[in-house]
Amino acid sequence: MQPIISVSSLGKTYASGFQALKHINLDIERGEIFALLGPNGAGKTTLISIICGLVRPSTGTVKANGYDIVTQYRQARATIGLVPQELTTDAFETVWDTVSFSRGLFGKPKNPAHIEKVLRALSLWNKKDNKLITLSGGMKRRVLIAKALSHEPQILFLDEPTAGVDVSLRKEMWDVVRSLRDTGVTVILTTHYIEEAEEMADRVGVINHGEIVLVEEKKALMNKLGKKQLTLQLHQPLQGLPPALAAYQLDVSGDGCELVYTYDTQRQHNDITTLFHQLDRAGISFKDLHTTQSSLEEIFVQLVKEGS
Repeated sequence: MQPIISVSSLGKTYASGFQALKHINLDIERGEIFALLGPNGAGKTTLISIICGLVRPSTGTVKANGYDIVTQYRQARATIGLVPQELTTDAFETVWDTVSFSRGLFGKPKNPAHIEKVLRALSLWNKKDNKLITLSGGMKRRVLIAKALSHEPQILFLDEPTAGVDVSLRKEMWDVVRSLRDTGVTVILTTHYIEEAEEMADRVGVINHGEIVLVEEKKALMNKLGKKQLTLQLHQPLQGLPPALAAYQLDVSGDGCELVYTYDTQRQHNDITTLFHQLDRAGISFKDLHTTQSSLEEIFVQLVKEGS
Protein backbone atom coordinates (compact mmCIF):
# COMPACT_ATOMS: atom_id res chain seq x y z
CA MET A 1 0.00 0.00 0.00
CA GLN A 2 1.28 3.47 -0.90
CA PRO A 3 2.39 5.51 2.15
CA ILE A 4 0.02 8.34 3.00
CA ILE A 5 3.03 10.63 3.49
CA SER A 6 6.24 10.18 1.51
CA VAL A 7 9.25 12.42 2.16
CA SER A 8 12.21 12.08 -0.19
CA SER A 9 15.65 13.76 0.05
CA LEU A 10 14.10 16.69 1.92
CA GLY A 11 16.32 19.55 2.99
CA LYS A 12 15.72 23.01 4.39
CA THR A 13 18.29 25.80 4.65
CA TYR A 14 17.13 29.21 5.87
CA ALA A 15 18.37 32.54 4.50
CA SER A 16 20.69 32.85 7.48
CA GLY A 17 22.52 29.75 6.28
CA PHE A 18 21.18 27.52 9.06
CA GLN A 19 20.50 24.01 7.76
CA ALA A 20 17.41 22.86 9.65
CA LEU A 21 16.86 19.60 7.74
CA LYS A 22 19.38 17.39 5.97
CA HIS A 23 18.35 14.80 3.38
CA ILE A 24 15.24 13.50 5.17
CA ASN A 25 13.65 10.30 3.86
CA LEU A 26 10.52 9.15 5.63
CA ASP A 27 7.37 7.17 4.81
CA ILE A 28 4.33 7.21 7.07
CA GLU A 29 1.78 4.45 6.58
CA ARG A 30 -1.97 4.86 6.38
CA GLY A 31 -3.90 4.43 9.61
CA GLU A 32 -0.94 4.45 12.00
CA ILE A 33 -0.03 6.63 14.95
CA PHE A 34 3.49 7.87 14.28
CA ALA A 35 5.42 9.64 17.04
CA LEU A 36 8.17 12.05 15.97
CA LEU A 37 10.61 12.57 18.82
CA GLY A 38 13.60 14.85 19.12
CA PRO A 39 15.19 17.45 21.40
CA ASN A 40 14.46 21.15 21.03
CA GLY A 41 15.91 22.49 17.80
CA ALA A 42 16.16 19.03 16.22
CA GLY A 43 13.96 19.96 13.24
CA LYS A 44 10.57 18.54 14.26
CA THR A 45 8.60 21.74 13.73
CA THR A 46 10.36 22.53 10.43
CA LEU A 47 9.57 19.06 9.09
CA ILE A 48 5.92 19.28 10.10
CA SER A 49 5.62 22.82 8.74
CA ILE A 50 6.96 21.71 5.34
CA ILE A 51 4.60 18.73 5.11
CA CYS A 52 1.67 20.97 6.05
CA GLY A 53 2.63 23.54 3.43
CA LEU A 54 3.56 26.31 5.87
CA VAL A 55 7.29 26.34 4.99
CA ARG A 56 8.77 25.80 1.53
CA PRO A 57 11.46 23.10 1.23
CA SER A 58 14.91 23.92 -0.16
CA THR A 59 15.42 20.47 -1.73
CA GLY A 60 13.53 17.22 -2.11
CA THR A 61 9.86 16.32 -2.44
CA VAL A 62 6.93 15.60 -0.14
CA LYS A 63 3.69 13.90 -1.10
CA ALA A 64 0.59 13.83 1.10
CA ASN A 65 -2.01 11.27 0.07
CA GLY A 66 -0.34 11.16 -3.34
CA TYR A 67 -0.34 14.96 -3.88
CA ASP A 68 2.85 16.98 -4.16
CA ILE A 69 2.82 19.60 -1.40
CA VAL A 70 4.31 22.25 -3.72
CA THR A 71 2.81 21.66 -7.18
CA GLN A 72 -0.53 20.32 -5.87
CA TYR A 73 -0.73 22.47 -2.77
CA ARG A 74 -4.53 22.77 -2.48
CA GLN A 75 -5.20 19.05 -2.86
CA ALA A 76 -2.40 18.12 -0.47
CA ARG A 77 -3.40 20.64 2.19
CA ALA A 78 -7.05 19.57 2.04
CA THR A 79 -6.06 16.08 3.22
CA ILE A 80 -4.19 17.44 6.29
CA GLY A 81 -5.41 18.70 9.64
CA LEU A 82 -2.93 20.50 11.89
CA VAL A 83 -3.29 21.01 15.64
CA PRO A 84 -0.62 23.57 16.60
CA GLN A 85 1.06 23.69 19.97
CA GLU A 86 -0.05 27.24 20.67
CA LEU A 87 -3.67 28.02 21.54
CA THR A 88 -4.53 30.31 18.62
CA THR A 89 -8.27 30.91 18.58
CA ASP A 90 -10.64 33.88 18.57
CA ALA A 91 -11.52 34.18 22.26
CA PHE A 92 -14.96 35.69 21.67
CA GLU A 93 -16.27 33.23 19.08
CA THR A 94 -18.40 30.25 20.04
CA VAL A 95 -17.12 26.72 19.71
CA TRP A 96 -19.65 25.96 16.96
CA ASP A 97 -18.79 29.03 14.88
CA THR A 98 -15.04 28.49 15.24
CA VAL A 99 -15.16 24.88 14.06
CA SER A 100 -17.66 25.62 11.27
CA PHE A 101 -15.53 28.51 10.00
CA SER A 102 -12.46 26.26 9.77
CA ARG A 103 -14.41 23.89 7.52
CA GLY A 104 -15.30 26.76 5.23
CA LEU A 105 -11.65 27.76 4.85
CA PHE A 106 -11.10 24.57 2.85
CA GLY A 107 -14.03 25.26 0.54
CA LYS A 108 -16.12 22.50 2.06
CA PRO A 109 -19.91 22.93 1.98
CA LYS A 110 -21.72 23.32 5.27
CA ASN A 111 -22.27 20.03 7.04
CA PRO A 112 -23.80 20.54 10.49
CA ALA A 113 -24.06 16.77 10.99
CA HIS A 114 -20.29 16.36 10.62
CA ILE A 115 -19.55 19.28 12.94
CA GLU A 116 -21.90 17.76 15.53
CA LYS A 117 -20.21 14.37 15.15
CA VAL A 118 -16.76 15.90 15.74
CA LEU A 119 -17.90 17.93 18.76
CA ARG A 120 -19.59 14.93 20.32
CA ALA A 121 -16.53 12.73 19.76
CA LEU A 122 -14.40 15.33 21.58
CA SER A 123 -16.91 15.82 24.42
CA LEU A 124 -17.54 19.40 23.29
CA TRP A 125 -21.18 19.16 22.30
CA ASN A 126 -22.48 20.64 25.53
CA LYS A 127 -20.00 23.52 25.06
CA LYS A 128 -20.95 24.30 21.45
CA ASP A 129 -22.56 27.66 22.31
CA ASN A 130 -19.85 28.72 24.78
CA LYS A 131 -17.38 31.40 23.86
CA LEU A 132 -13.81 30.15 23.80
CA ILE A 133 -12.73 32.62 26.48
CA THR A 134 -14.90 30.72 28.98
CA LEU A 135 -13.26 27.34 28.35
CA SER A 136 -10.47 25.66 30.29
CA GLY A 137 -7.10 25.07 28.67
CA GLY A 138 -7.89 21.41 28.08
CA MET A 139 -11.20 22.26 26.40
CA LYS A 140 -9.51 24.86 24.19
CA ARG A 141 -7.06 22.21 23.06
CA ARG A 142 -9.99 19.95 22.16
CA VAL A 143 -11.42 22.81 20.11
CA LEU A 144 -8.13 22.99 18.18
CA ILE A 145 -8.49 19.28 17.37
CA ALA A 146 -12.11 19.84 16.31
CA LYS A 147 -11.01 22.68 14.01
CA ALA A 148 -8.37 20.42 12.45
CA LEU A 149 -10.98 17.69 11.85
CA SER A 150 -13.69 20.00 10.54
CA HIS A 151 -12.79 19.48 6.85
CA GLU A 152 -12.55 15.68 7.18
CA PRO A 153 -8.78 15.27 6.69
CA GLN A 154 -7.16 11.87 6.31
CA ILE A 155 -3.97 13.02 8.06
CA LEU A 156 -3.84 14.71 11.46
CA PHE A 157 -0.74 16.40 12.86
CA LEU A 158 -0.68 16.94 16.62
CA ASP A 159 2.13 19.22 17.80
CA GLU A 160 2.50 18.71 21.55
CA PRO A 161 -1.20 17.77 21.90
CA THR A 162 -1.24 17.56 25.70
CA ALA A 163 1.17 20.37 26.58
CA GLY A 164 -0.10 22.05 29.75
CA VAL A 165 -2.87 19.50 30.20
CA ASP A 166 -3.31 17.73 33.54
CA VAL A 167 -2.69 13.98 33.84
CA SER A 168 -6.33 12.83 33.87
CA LEU A 169 -7.26 14.94 30.86
CA ARG A 170 -4.10 13.79 29.07
CA LYS A 171 -5.30 10.20 29.29
CA GLU A 172 -8.69 11.24 27.92
CA MET A 173 -6.91 12.90 25.01
CA TRP A 174 -5.01 9.66 24.37
CA ASP A 175 -8.35 7.87 24.05
CA VAL A 176 -9.53 10.52 21.57
CA VAL A 177 -6.41 10.04 19.44
CA ARG A 178 -6.83 6.26 19.44
CA SER A 179 -10.46 6.59 18.40
CA LEU A 180 -9.42 8.83 15.50
CA ARG A 181 -6.91 6.20 14.37
CA ASP A 182 -9.65 3.57 14.58
CA THR A 183 -11.75 5.61 12.12
CA GLY A 184 -8.91 5.53 9.58
CA VAL A 185 -7.22 8.87 10.32
CA THR A 186 -3.42 8.74 10.22
CA VAL A 187 -2.04 10.55 13.27
CA ILE A 188 1.44 12.09 13.51
CA LEU A 189 2.33 13.54 16.88
CA THR A 190 5.29 15.32 18.37
CA THR A 191 5.62 15.25 22.11
CA HIS A 192 7.96 15.99 24.99
CA TYR A 193 6.06 13.45 27.10
CA ILE A 194 7.87 10.29 26.08
CA GLU A 195 5.30 8.16 27.92
CA GLU A 196 2.76 9.59 25.47
CA ALA A 197 4.64 8.03 22.55
CA GLU A 198 5.18 4.84 24.53
CA GLU A 199 1.47 4.62 25.29
CA MET A 200 0.06 5.41 21.85
CA ALA A 201 2.50 5.14 18.95
CA ASP A 202 2.64 2.27 16.49
CA ARG A 203 5.99 3.50 15.17
CA VAL A 204 8.56 5.97 16.44
CA GLY A 205 10.87 8.28 14.51
CA VAL A 206 13.75 10.11 16.17
CA ILE A 207 15.17 13.28 14.63
CA ASN A 208 18.32 15.04 15.82
CA HIS A 209 20.37 17.85 14.26
CA GLY A 210 18.05 17.88 11.26
CA GLU A 211 18.55 14.19 10.45
CA ILE A 212 16.39 11.14 11.01
CA VAL A 213 18.28 8.95 13.48
CA LEU A 214 15.94 5.99 13.15
CA VAL A 215 12.39 4.91 12.33
CA GLU A 216 11.23 1.75 14.05
CA GLU A 217 8.12 -0.02 15.28
CA LYS A 218 7.80 0.87 18.93
CA LYS A 219 7.82 -2.70 20.21
CA ALA A 220 10.77 -3.66 18.01
CA LEU A 221 12.67 -0.57 19.14
CA MET A 222 12.19 -1.37 22.80
CA ASN A 223 13.18 -5.00 22.25
CA LYS A 224 16.24 -4.07 20.21
CA LEU A 225 17.63 -1.22 22.31
CA GLY A 226 16.01 -1.79 25.67
CA LYS A 227 17.78 -3.16 28.70
CA LYS A 228 16.34 -5.37 31.40
CA GLN A 229 17.36 -5.64 35.01
CA LEU A 230 16.83 -8.78 37.05
CA THR A 231 16.98 -8.09 40.80
CA LEU A 232 17.31 -10.99 43.22
CA GLN A 233 16.60 -10.49 46.92
CA LEU A 234 18.89 -12.86 48.81
CA HIS A 235 18.26 -14.84 51.98
CA GLN A 236 21.72 -13.97 53.30
CA PRO A 237 23.90 -10.92 52.54
CA LEU A 238 26.95 -11.51 50.35
CA GLN A 239 30.46 -10.53 51.40
CA GLY A 240 31.72 -10.92 47.84
CA LEU A 241 30.96 -12.60 44.52
CA PRO A 242 32.31 -16.10 43.77
CA PRO A 243 34.73 -16.18 40.78
CA ALA A 244 32.28 -18.37 38.82
CA LEU A 245 29.85 -15.41 38.67
CA ALA A 246 32.38 -12.82 37.47
CA ALA A 247 31.33 -13.19 33.81
CA TYR A 248 27.84 -11.94 34.58
CA GLN A 249 29.02 -8.53 35.84
CA LEU A 250 26.54 -8.61 38.68
CA ASP A 251 26.05 -5.62 40.96
CA VAL A 252 25.64 -6.15 44.68
CA SER A 253 23.40 -3.64 46.43
CA GLY A 254 21.18 -3.28 49.48
CA ASP A 255 24.01 -4.02 51.94
CA GLY A 256 24.79 -7.21 50.08
CA CYS A 257 21.20 -8.44 50.14
CA GLU A 258 20.45 -7.83 46.46
CA LEU A 259 22.05 -9.03 43.23
CA VAL A 260 21.29 -7.00 40.09
CA TYR A 261 21.85 -8.48 36.62
CA THR A 262 21.55 -6.09 33.65
CA TYR A 263 21.15 -7.61 30.19
CA ASP A 264 19.81 -6.65 26.77
CA THR A 265 16.37 -7.89 25.78
CA GLN A 266 17.77 -9.86 22.84
CA ARG A 267 19.76 -12.13 25.17
CA GLN A 268 18.53 -15.71 25.24
CA HIS A 269 16.63 -16.90 28.31
CA ASN A 270 19.04 -19.80 28.75
CA ASP A 271 21.68 -17.26 29.87
CA ILE A 272 19.48 -16.49 32.86
CA THR A 273 18.87 -20.18 33.45
CA THR A 274 22.63 -20.71 33.50
CA LEU A 275 22.98 -17.86 35.98
CA PHE A 276 20.49 -19.55 38.31
CA HIS A 277 22.47 -22.80 38.07
CA GLN A 278 25.68 -20.95 38.95
CA LEU A 279 24.00 -19.30 41.94
CA ASP A 280 22.76 -22.69 43.14
CA ARG A 281 26.23 -24.21 42.84
CA ALA A 282 27.68 -21.28 44.81
CA GLY A 283 25.13 -21.85 47.56
CA ILE A 284 23.44 -18.48 46.97
CA SER A 285 19.68 -18.63 47.40
CA PHE A 286 17.10 -15.90 46.87
CA LYS A 287 13.67 -15.31 48.33
CA ASP A 288 12.21 -13.00 45.68
CA LEU A 289 12.95 -11.53 42.27
CA HIS A 290 11.62 -8.88 39.91
CA THR A 291 12.52 -7.48 36.51
CA THR A 292 12.36 -3.97 35.08
CA GLN A 293 12.80 -2.85 31.47
CA SER A 294 14.13 0.35 29.91
CA SER A 295 11.45 2.89 29.10
CA LEU A 296 11.18 4.56 25.69
CA GLU A 297 12.45 7.71 27.39
CA GLU A 298 15.71 6.03 28.38
CA ILE A 299 16.16 4.68 24.85
CA PHE A 300 15.47 8.12 23.40
CA VAL A 301 18.03 9.78 25.65
CA GLN A 302 20.58 7.14 24.65
CA LEU A 303 19.94 7.70 20.92
CA VAL A 304 20.22 11.48 21.22
CA LYS A 305 23.51 11.18 23.14
CA GLU A 306 24.92 8.86 20.49
CA GLY A 307 23.91 11.29 17.74
CA SER A 308 25.36 14.38 19.44
